[in-house]
Amino acid sequence: MRPAPSSSINSRLLLTALFFLAARPLVAAPFVVFADGETFTYRVSWAIFSRAGEIVIAAHEEKDAQGATVFRITTDTSTRGIIQSFYSYRNHAEVIIDRDTGRLVFMQEKGSDGRRSSDNETTFDYAKKIARYIDRAHPDRTQDVAIPAGAPIDLLSALVQTREWNLQPGQKREVLVNFGNEFFLISIYADHFEQVRTPLGTCQTLVLIPRMEQNPKGVFKHGGEFKVWISQQGQKLPVKMQLKLPFGAATLVLAEYHPAAAPPPR
Repeated sequence: MRPAPSSSINSRLLLTALFFLAARPLVAAPFVVFADGETFTYRVSWAIFSRAGEIVIAAHEEKDAQGATVFRITTDTSTRGIIQSFYSYRNHAEVIIDRDTGRLVFMQEKGSDGRRSSDNETTFDYAKKIARYIDRAHPDRTQDVAIPAGAPIDLLSALVQTREWNLQPGQKREVLVNFGNEFFLISIYADHFEQVRTPLGTCQTLVLIPRMEQNPKGVFKHGGEFKVWISQQGQKLPVKMQLKLPFGAATLVLAEYHPAAAPPPR
């Protein structure tokens, strides 16, 4: 996930200026990515399979053991339809984020496809600047990792929070993303506007492309590309996401959406 070369020195300078102006420092800020009770259900297609799986993302506001307000974001992924007969996959992930600072507090993931499994968790200690990563499926990977300067967030929340940024094509913002035992700086570029049809209707969207520009790893290193389509009307929902790999593409389309829960009566 590469900007096309500009046609002249002037256009390159203009793009550079836009990127610089749009970049934001990596500082802690209140968490406004999700609202309490908000739920997104995505239909996943892969290659020729139009209903290969389903991903459900749900956010809930709650109090932790110390009385601080946090958001618990759960992501449940599973295969569906014909593909499930030869590839059964289920995964449950949870992220806890402090509401006032927007910083990750805890992450965990557990899943299996019948042959391989994942079972890990990460606890973030900002006083000691250490993230403690425990991998039960692969104990040799368990380690303490230094937390770099900034406000780390998980990749999913980073992608969803783009709906709050109001970027214009040619602009970008940077986020510090955690993948268990590693931290990466991701640049998210606003690429172009595009009309998209989803089960919830047709809407105008802004296409965003995350890129790992420094020491790319994982799918970024092997030619993978992410794209996110953010609707430009109303609540600016992430109505579509796509991961392109050399051997195929997985596309997530928003099939069902439940807005934030109504506040309790006084």
